[in-house]
Amino acid sequence: MPSPKAKNAGRSGGSPVLGGSKSSMKPLNLSSPPHHLQRQGSDPTSARLRVSESPSRRRGSNSSTGSASGQGPPEENSMRLNPSLVRVSLSSLLAIDLWLSKRLGVCACEDSSWGSVRPLMKLLEVSGHGIPWLVGAAYCLYKSDSAAGQEVMLNLLLGLLLDLILVGFVKAVVRRRRPAHNQMDMFATFSVDRYSFPSGHATRAAMCGRFLLAHLVLAPPLRVLVVLWVGLVGLSRVLLGRHNVTDVLFGFWMGYCQNNLVEMLWLSPQTLQGQLGQWA
Repeated sequence: MPSPKAKNAGRSGGSPVLGGSKSSMKPLNLSSPPHHLQRQGSDPTSARLRVSESPSRRRGSNSSTGSASGQGPPEENSMRLNPSLVRVSLSSLLAIDLWLSKRLGVCACEDSSWGSVRPLMKLLEVSGHGIPWLVGAAYCLYKSDSAAGQEVMLNLLLGLLLDLILVGFVKAVVRRRRPAHNQMDMFATFSVDRYSFPSGHATRAAMCGRFLLAHLVLAPPLRVLVVLWVGLVGLSRVLLGRHNVTDVLFGFWMGYCQNNLVEMLWLSPQTLQGQLGQWA
């Protein structure tokens, strides 16, 4: 028969212990950490903080923060900050071009160092203008008696018209301003003539010079004069301050290519009359 103490223990939720005493029964303290953590001088909360703040996690958080802010790795930032070699080279060439063009513009105005030579330079300017060449080619075509002469003058006239179209198109696309020291007192200018690149006088001089040397029978002194005239026309554009050096150099190359195009599209009067008859 169980004792009253055992019954009371059963009612209170305890369990009877057989063969033991009250002193041997110790309640468990769940709020205290295990003995091995107490001996190490740490608690579970600090252990979890150490794991969460490990170096790998700190590096991951820093990289995610940098990528989220849009900074990226330092290698990519240095590549973005370093300009390209092509851009630096073009900027250097442009600076040299502007400096050299300003130094060579010695006839830009009457007060310049070579201002007394300015009327001669303007005469060379008129000699390379498009209107005198168009009028002269049309007049020679009208007055020519031979079929060969008419054919040559016809293609020269077509080449001059082609030069006006191509130069005007390139100037309208590039839209490079003329040098700051230039005086806009040119002969018979048009709307696109306020732009500088390329030099229309240089393209016209190079194309007409090659054309005349190839299709006209000229004595050696006249051939030398033609080459000299082409060079002086291009030089006068820089001395007058009308163009930069690169405008004239590109104009010479463009005129050379235009002459090749005229040779490829060569027309005879009979071919032109036949095409005009078809269009009519």
